Amino acid sequence: MYDFAPTPGQPKQALYKDLVEAAQTITRGEGDAVANMANCAALMAGFLPDLNWAGFYRMIGGELVLGPFSGRPACIRIALGQGVCGAAAATGETQLVPDVHAFPGHIACDAASRSELVVPVRRNGAVIAVIDLDSPLLARFDAEDAAGIEALAKAIANRI
Repeated sequence: MYDFAPTPGQPKQALYKDLVEAAQTITRGEGDAVANMANCAALMAGFLPDLNWAGFYRMIGGELVLGPFSGRPACIRIALGQGVCGAAAATGETQLVPDVHAFPGHIACDAASRSELVVPVRRNGAVIAVIDLDSPLLARFDAEDAAGIEALAKAIANRI
């Protein structure tokens, strides 16, 4: 049994360090990508406050396909360049969106979402997935959150 939990009141940098360490621990030695994404989605949902969705979209056949997540049911397929996730996958760049309603082409899977952070996961230079975090709060995510999830993406890229 695993018992990972954030330390209340810890600074973001320490929180993300603990999240990455927990993800590395829970995925170590496990070869099933779906199982590893599921556990990482659960970790993000448990570690990060003020989220209403945390999970993965996988790159399959030139489009993003819903992977393991924590939250309300979501869009199953997203074309490259469509919405925040599609933009991240197409450009290979982190998308930090303080107000999703101001993002051109935003795909509203959950009407409660107000801000979003999407980080590409790369293996051998290619985007293989994106990590998607949604929040019901405007401007929930900042550069520290982006750096923390980028570190997580790098740490698990060979395990998903």
